[in-house]
Amino acid sequence: MIEFRIDRHSGVSTYMQIVKQVKQALRLGLLAPGDRLPAAREVVEATAVNPNTVLKAYRELEREGLVEGRRGLGTYVTKSLSSEATAGDDAPLRKELARWMGRAREGGLDVEDVDALYSAVRDEHYPVEERP
Repeated sequence: MIEFRIDRHSGVSTYMQIVKQVKQALRLGLLAPGDRLPAAREVVEATAVNPNTVLKAYRELEREGLVEGRRGLGTYVTKSLSSEATAGDDAPLRKELARWMGRAREGGLDVEDVDALYSAVRDEHYPVEERP
């Protein structure tokens, strides 16, 4: 089951944070087709967001074909975004990145340093003009 974390200071709308967290869980293989998302009521209780915000996020995910609402039953994942390279704790790229993160931390980098370095290297390999 996914646990949503809402950052009220991020500048990203709450519903988009929920959408992004579901997509991330799909990419990492934490959610798979057939899995049920938490009921809107459960998300509201855990995060103190407006129920309409949760429903808006779920509608967006449904519009994108990632989930399906089933009346009286809940919202279920219909599509996976994971690949062998990213899914699971034993995925090769994940293991390599975890080792790199360990070296970065041992080298004294803080999270802002890591974010800046990651963004710079990502932008070299995935230029902004090539992204959707």
